[in-house]
Amino acid sequence: MKLCIAEKPSVAKDIAEIIGAKTRRDGYYEGNGYAVTWTFGHLCTLKEPHDYKESWKYWRLEDLPIIPPNFGVKIINDNGVQKQFGTIKNLVAQCDEVINCGDAGQEGELIQRWVLLKAKCKVPIKRLWISSLTEEAIREGFLKLKDSKQYDNLYAAGSARAIGDWMLGINATRLFTVKFGRRQ
Repeated sequence: MKLCIAEKPSVAKDIAEIIGAKTRRDGYYEGNGYAVTWTFGHLCTLKEPHDYKESWKYWRLEDLPIIPPNFGVKIINDNGVQKQFGTIKNLVAQCDEVINCGDAGQEGELIQRWVLLKAKCKVPIKRLWISSLTEEAIREGFLKLKDSKQYDNLYAAGSARAIGDWMLGINATRLFTVKFGRRQ
């Protein structure tokens, strides 16, 4: 089975209809040798400071800057997210190939790669790169699937941006709040 992972349920439905995966299941569609599922945007996020060190849970100047030795990713703590991720993880374990149908761009690549990382994907990954959801664009895109490795630099750029945002956001917010925030 080939597993297609879209970024939104509506996109998954459009893709499923066009490739013949017309049987609706809980969290995905299947048929014609495909399963088509979705992420509904971010299912994963970078770990929070306290996920690395318990002491980083507290906002103290002496802990700044907070820079983990390696950045980790976690599944967002939400029942709907956890359920959908479980569906994706089970489908990844059963498939022969994944087709990344995430949005074309840095953020879409990052969202999908984090999910596949957390799902421990070991099968080959192809990339559907389309900028339109017309039937013609989707069909043509499936005829021109590329190896996911061709998008490694895009993923690296998205990851670097996310880490930079995290470092600036966490450290600047804590610094400003601790130094200048009103204590009541």
